[in-house]
Amino acid sequence: MAGLISKETIEKVRNTSDIVAVIGEYTHLEQRGTDWWGCCPFHNEKTPSFHVEPDKNFYYCFGCHAKGDIITFVMEIEKVSYVDAIKMLAKRAGIAIEYTDGYDPKQHEENDKRSEYIELYERTASMFHYLLTETEQGKAALSYITKRALTKETIEKFKLGYSPADRRWLKSFLKKKNFSEEFLNGSGLFSKKYPDTAFFSNRLMFPIFNRQGQVVALGGRLLEGDGPKYLNSGDLVQYKKGETLYAFNFAKNTIREKKTVIFCEGYMDVIAYHQCGITNAVAPLGTALTENQIHIIKGFVDTVLLSFDSDGAGQTATIKAILLCRKEGLKAMVIQLSGGKDPAEIMLSYGAETLTNEVNGAILDSAFLLSKLAKDYPVDTPDGKTQAALAFFPYIDALQSDIQKESCLEQLCQTFNLKPEAVRRDFNNREQARERIQTKQLVQPQTVREIKLNSELRVLMAAVADLNKYSMLRNELTVNDFEDPLARKLFIALEECYRAEELSFLNVLEHCNDADLQRLVTKVIETKEFSQKDNQVIQDGIHLIKRRQLEKQRDKLMNRIRQFHPSTIQDTALLQDLLTEKMNIDKKLQQ
Repeated sequence: MAGLISKETIEKVRNTSDIVAVIGEYTHLEQRGTDWWGCCPFHNEKTPSFHVEPDKNFYYCFGCHAKGDIITFVMEIEKVSYVDAIKMLAKRAGIAIEYTDGYDPKQHEENDKRSEYIELYERTASMFHYLLTETEQGKAALSYITKRALTKETIEKFKLGYSPADRRWLKSFLKKKNFSEEFLNGSGLFSKKYPDTAFFSNRLMFPIFNRQGQVVALGGRLLEGDGPKYLNSGDLVQYKKGETLYAFNFAKNTIREKKTVIFCEGYMDVIAYHQCGITNAVAPLGTALTENQIHIIKGFVDTVLLSFDSDGAGQTATIKAILLCRKEGLKAMVIQLSGGKDPAEIMLSYGAETLTNEVNGAILDSAFLLSKLAKDYPVDTPDGKTQAALAFFPYIDALQSDIQKESCLEQLCQTFNLKPEAVRRDFNNREQARERIQTKQLVQPQTVREIKLNSELRVLMAAVADLNKYSMLRNELTVNDFEDPLARKLFIALEECYRAEELSFLNVLEHCNDADLQRLVTKVIETKEFSQKDNQVIQDGIHLIKRRQLEKQRDKLMNRIRQFHPSTIQDTALLQDLLTEKMNIDKKLQQ
């Protein structure tokens, strides 16, 4: 049949490709005699049962019975067609593809949308990189990352870029490069509602690479104006965000060598780690860590280090990741960064050595969880101890070894001064224990707090009334800007749902974890108090909260100035700096 890849090409691909090298990209293989063994990349196992025979160009798993040659392996692991698998292997080996009957693929409609869109994203990322590094348009974005201490080498390595503020420019540019209107409209680079309008505009751009180092998607950070701080490509024919890890193409060799991976929260965190020489750092893409993402690294690592933010959403993500890792039989540890700072800030303020020390000081996940439970529950009371123990039991359930389970039960007893026999009884009957606690809480008199809508709660209620406005709020404020405990809880609930891309009223209610706050939110929404003026309430609230922060800064400065008694030239210069800082704050307060 015309248009088929020739048998000669297929045989050349099959015989030239190194099956050990290819499979070694997906799981760690060790040589035993002439053959190679490793954990199967297709199913969960602890003892290696995956067998590769390079002489026969064949693999077989004694556990799940997956088998085949190198082409079959690429088809199964990458979820691509037979033809696509041959093309991927041919490109890797530098083999030119020949077709039967003189078929010229350029003269026929290309069915391989995957490779076409990869080419489009490669070219778009290169163009954005040029705009960042070589043009006047990109100067503000370049200045931003330069101030964040990113080097020229790092900018080149990660191919960082800038998307123009003119949202119609990209479509016009790409059409001049002979990309069709229909093809571009299906690329994910443009708005579905307004197809001439670029999805990314006036943003610092982060190309997202597949494991082969090809650009398959994009992420962008807003530089100024309204809108979500970060935007990411949705799922595309060549890209599935829940099955991709940012920077895995750069990190995979170090991950394989060290048998350790660092999961962190975002692009800048990963880049900071890599610039500091910690090159086994990767990040999930706009979602919580997924089972598929764990499987990407599972064949290579023994230990997972978690480096998520110290806020409520980051802590929740850490706990979910711990349970996921333990269920997959991986050891988990937590990196606790000094002062709650992120890796990028530590790199900027303290340098690579400090960040390396923070990584080396990671603590066991069990120690992290027990410390957190001690803060979350009143463990000086019997009920508080019981609640903390019940909250720790899912972690013990996730452990794969009976010895580990026993050791962690002992650790729980020591931490909260509990009797081992009682803890084991509750663990073995944990569902009944949960019911007892819940029943006890129900029969106790319930007091409903009278919650007044202060300025902090009002601005958050307005965001709940129109969840599309939350991105505007989070671009201006963080959880640390809120003083009211309930406001902090509600902000954390909103942020957790936003980061998980599950921002809905019901999900926010579920994440509140406070009955009185849930009642208040429901009441406010039902009365539609903010339905007509939510935008103004949010803007006024942001202004008020920021003003309060400035007033606090000024008060602290005034206290320092009053207590300052300069005795040297350096002291006088420092006093002048403090006065200048106060004057700048006064100007902002007058605006």
